[in-house]
Amino acid sequence: MQTHQAKRVAVIIEAVMQSRLTAAMEDAGVSGYSVLPVLAGGGRSGNWTREGQVGRGQGMVQVICIISPDKMDDLLNKAFAVVERHIGVITGSDCEVLRAERF
Repeated sequence: MQTHQAKRVAVIIEAVMQSRLTAAMEDAGVSGYSVLPVLAGGGRSGNWTREGQVGRGQGMVQVICIISPDKMDDLLNKAFAVVERHIGVITGSDCEVLRAERF
């Protein structure tokens, strides 16, 4: 089966910022994404759990998308503009997809 190059972007952010992030992603041409709850973690401020709320909302979420490589720079710039002043992490990696026309 033939695969095609793509990019996987994952953003962990405070749940209250999710709608701003997904709006920025859509503005960058992202046609689909998944939102997952983040149950616990650790970072510069120490360890935390969902029960010990890190922010003023419902904890943290991870928003994941797969995009064509040509959308990567625009997406990273727009996502960083949302995350920059909040708790959050953005990662990007190479991946392969079977149906490139969907991304």
